[in-house]
Amino acid sequence: MEENQNVDYSASNITVLEGLEAVRVRPAMYIGDVNERGLHHLVYEVVDNSIDEALAGYCTKIDVHINPDNSITVEDNGRGIPVDMHEKEHRSALEVVMTVLHAGGKFNKNSYKVSGGLHGVGVSCVNALSDHMTVNVYRDGKVYQQEYSKGKPLYAVREVGTTDKRGTKVTFHPDASIFTVTEYKYDILLDRMRELAYLNKGIEINITDLREMKEDGVTPVRADHFFSEKGLRDFISYLDENREKLMPEAIYIEGERKGIPIEIAMQYNTGYSENLHSYVNNINTHEGGTHLAGFRSGLTRTLKAYADRSGLLQKAKVEITGDDFREGLTAIISVKVAEPQFEGQTKTKLGNAEVRGAVDEAVSEMLENYLEEHPNEAHTIVDKVILAARARQAARKAREMVQRSNVFSSAGMPGKLADCQSNDPAECEIFFVEGDSAGGSAKQGRDRRFQAILPLRGKILNVEKVMRHRAFESEAIRDIYTALGVTVGTPEDPQALNLSKLRYHKVIIMTDADVDGAHIDTLMLTFFFRYMPELIENGYVYLATPPLYLVKKGNKQVYCWTEDDRERALMEFGDKGIHVQRYKGLGEMNSDQLRDTTMDPEGRQLRQVTIENAASADRIFSLLMGDDVPPRRAFIEANATYANIDA
Repeated sequence: MEENQNVDYSASNITVLEGLEAVRVRPAMYIGDVNERGLHHLVYEVVDNSIDEALAGYCTKIDVHINPDNSITVEDNGRGIPVDMHEKEHRSALEVVMTVLHAGGKFNKNSYKVSGGLHGVGVSCVNALSDHMTVNVYRDGKVYQQEYSKGKPLYAVREVGTTDKRGTKVTFHPDASIFTVTEYKYDILLDRMRELAYLNKGIEINITDLREMKEDGVTPVRADHFFSEKGLRDFISYLDENREKLMPEAIYIEGERKGIPIEIAMQYNTGYSENLHSYVNNINTHEGGTHLAGFRSGLTRTLKAYADRSGLLQKAKVEITGDDFREGLTAIISVKVAEPQFEGQTKTKLGNAEVRGAVDEAVSEMLENYLEEHPNEAHTIVDKVILAARARQAARKAREMVQRSNVFSSAGMPGKLADCQSNDPAECEIFFVEGDSAGGSAKQGRDRRFQAILPLRGKILNVEKVMRHRAFESEAIRDIYTALGVTVGTPEDPQALNLSKLRYHKVIIMTDADVDGAHIDTLMLTFFFRYMPELIENGYVYLATPPLYLVKKGNKQVYCWTEDDRERALMEFGDKGIHVQRYKGLGEMNSDQLRDTTMDPEGRQLRQVTIENAASADRIFSLLMGDDVPPRRAFIEANATYANIDA
């Protein structure tokens, strides 16, 4: 082995970052990233300081402004950051808070009993990552000010006026040399401000976008005001406003255990997924933690005990798991912890072991009281749990049945599948064709080397209207799984689609250009979007576009896909001796016509399906046909809400 050259490594190679330099060198360590998420995190850090003042009982109003230059102003009516001389640092406390890491009032329990920011790096990080920041403090009848550039003060804290208000006003502009994007999105900040208003009942939060004004030049186009009297009960009503509720009122739990204030709102709906939101000191813990674990264990144990006592489980003769108790559940868990232990500065998971027991105890006691006092709602919940258990078991059996299909054996294939000869998925394509008649033409017109045909018998099941296990019981849907060679479940995610044995990289839906065809297209796209989104995400799903007309004059003929195409052909051919054939279905086309117009890779028109245009009915309709096709208008008028596939 050759010796490395230039291996001189001494004390001169050691770099010591002073002050806020570390934040500017490694910003992602402090705010998560330097993209859109990190940019908006700056605002959250400043607003969280105002919220901490509110938690301490000193702040009732917070104003957030997006300024015309994409800077942010956050103002509250709290006590105002102290400006007197710091004994140890020999400079104003305001300057210490804004320019020194791990400096703040959150380390001393006498200042803040609970707080979201406990590391003392939040607002100083914002300062370090801003090319300019101005802080005004309204305190003791005076206005104090200090400005900074990239974390460094431009002058000492100075008195700039008098005032009869109190609080802190922070204006900062993110440093474009740090962030890849510097334009704030109003909707992202709006969601967080709404969330904070629900989590802190009685606090007024306003957000205004000053970048766009109405015609009068003074009124912002976008400005929102949030104030909640009921807190989490209002929050859960907002989250579930588009879901069908099983109970007239949400279950509300509020109390304190082991010195930890706990607030929970939960509501069951007719849906099939759980929708849990957990917070610690107003911070959304996306990855959960001990408080969420305590909620789940308390919920499962209490509901199971009630179900056992009521005798409903014995009658149902079904095995219940923890997931069954959370199906169709929307819940918000909010705890206030004096010294939370978060995983990382971005605080996405709580680690305090004592919180689990406190939440578990509170949920068990208060939920048990609720169930005893509301027997009708209690029975409704247990019935929902039993239904979820039955559906889970049926879905498992159906999934196992799908997975047992031997995709390599022709005996395991659907009877009407006309498979192709190639074994290379990258070149193979399968056409799902409407009906046996069109299937016959397609089989004759295909290139059997790489094109497979599977006729569909009428309209497939509308998967939006049935539970998951019912979908797997459908023979047509099982045939689709089997023909494609995919299964349900991967080692990482038991619900995900396993594409490891996918047999075709082009999955083409080919139906008639009429109302029924559009209906089938919509149902097929609904199925793929809900059950096989991975196919769409990988760009494997397409819609075939058969022509609407054949215009002939003598030996000349032109295929027309739209009304405009037809009009152009008529003008080109003249007025006499023209024959126009309207294709009402694929079955009316012979195999040569179908091959030349719809199946031949050289002459066909395919439209690739994306998640965006499969995510809502309107986009699907736009994808299916042009605006000038009459059947599309009739289909929208008659069936606009049929598929109900708004994600």
